[in-house]
Amino acid sequence: MNVVVIGFLGTTLDRAAGDRWQRWRPTVDLCRHDDFLVKRLELLSEPRFQSLAHEVSNDIRSVSPETEVRVHNLVIRDPWDFQEVYGALHDFARAYPFRTDEESYFAHMTTGTHVAQICLFLLVESREIPGRLLQATPPRRGREGGPGAVTMIDLDLSRYDRLASRFDRVQREGLSFLKSGIDTRNAEFNKLVERIEHVAIASKAPLLLMGPTGAGKSQLARRIYELKKARHQVTGPFVEVNCATLRGDAAMSALFGHVKGAFTGAVQSRPGLLRSADGGVLLLDEIGELGLDEQAMLLHAIEDKAFLPVGTDREVQSNFQLVAGTNRDLSQAVRTGRFRDDLLARINLWTFRLPGLRERPEDIEPNLDYELDRYAEAQGRRVTFSREARDAFLRFATSRDAEWSANFRDFNAAVVRMATLAPGGRITTAIVEDEIARLRESWASPEAEQGGALVARFLTADRIAQLDRFERTQLEDALAACLEARSLSEAGRRLFSASRTRRTTANDADRLRKYLARFGLSWHDLGSVRTQ
Repeated sequence: MNVVVIGFLGTTLDRAAGDRWQRWRPTVDLCRHDDFLVKRLELLSEPRFQSLAHEVSNDIRSVSPETEVRVHNLVIRDPWDFQEVYGALHDFARAYPFRTDEESYFAHMTTGTHVAQICLFLLVESREIPGRLLQATPPRRGREGGPGAVTMIDLDLSRYDRLASRFDRVQREGLSFLKSGIDTRNAEFNKLVERIEHVAIASKAPLLLMGPTGAGKSQLARRIYELKKARHQVTGPFVEVNCATLRGDAAMSALFGHVKGAFTGAVQSRPGLLRSADGGVLLLDEIGELGLDEQAMLLHAIEDKAFLPVGTDREVQSNFQLVAGTNRDLSQAVRTGRFRDDLLARINLWTFRLPGLRERPEDIEPNLDYELDRYAEAQGRRVTFSREARDAFLRFATSRDAEWSANFRDFNAAVVRMATLAPGGRITTAIVEDEIARLRESWASPEAEQGGALVARFLTADRIAQLDRFERTQLEDALAACLEARSLSEAGRRLFSASRTRRTTANDADRLRKYLARFGLSWHDLGSVRTQ
């Protein structure tokens, strides 16, 4: 990777006096090391030292033609003013097009005032400059005329308390960003987000986000990615996949890619999601739905940053950070054989459980304002509540009667419905009462009451109403087994593992086919969901 150095012009040390090549000039000598080739030097200077900057640039070109020198004029009236110097450097860093996948960056600490050196250190530590600190030292006695040494340095500037407020502000900005700017009031949730912010910036290890459906795992994962990208910690894309949609043979190809001709229908190569996430963040939502074979391949890819696409024995590389999401108890899945214990151990280093909306009643009001802002942005019109309507909705939304079974998905849908129906952009008490009645009815439906999400997915409400609770529970489990299996026979073996041992002939597929037919379902009906 190309070496890029960012450093100040030494207005005293870099001046030539007498025999210029017998004098140690740190900026020039930095580019004279055979084992440290500087591809580009970003030379920071004040406009009044333009002549010296030009002279130093010419000398560098003469000793290192490979080095490109770019002079940046920073307007700094007082080079000993922390606030002014840091502000000028911060603006430079924010505007600079860092390419960490192609270049290695170093901040040169030898030249410039002590204030400038401290500010460079702070920008490197906060990852505004995504590089390392560098110091040049003069040659030893008796070696005048040759380059000195170049070393990586580390400083502890924790005693500069006045500057700590800037880091506090950056952290607060990061916390607010992860919370989408919502002024949440739940103390435990705020503490959780603070920990996530710290880990996301400090670690490249996998993150495991747990919590019920609709708790905001996917949105938080995207925010984590955008925060890391703003700090120059990732350069690749954010790639998201719901593992519940990866079923059968298509799962391997979707995740790990395939080569042309790997199987029937593979008319061209496919990179796969893991390779597409190279240099970025890969979100595997509902990771507990992955098959065991895919889990084994994923473990290898996490540990070795390499994997085999379908149809080839040549590994490909992909350096991604994994964020996994699940609403399952993965420890229980390990005990039942549905999840690999070694994979869980690998992704369980940083685990965070996102609470459901009912666990955060204090945050319902700020989230209501957030959803209204989202609606206004999407639809181009501002909608507000009457005071009585707002009070009525908040009383219900924070009460025990409000189940919010789908969490923020329920909440967002409720706000969108009320806003859409608001005459003249004003949500009335009548609209709120209608929405509350609708929510109560949806939460009291048989499929919601019995937790039959899969049954509700495949059967109509009228058909579900004709089933006993026992039948709904039994069918729910059978559908879950079908969606996890690669074939009708495999699903049958799982469902009839005990009774099949008492039969002289076992035709599990036929038994399961007849069972599904009782409800007007077939393996083909389920196949469209498995391969979505």
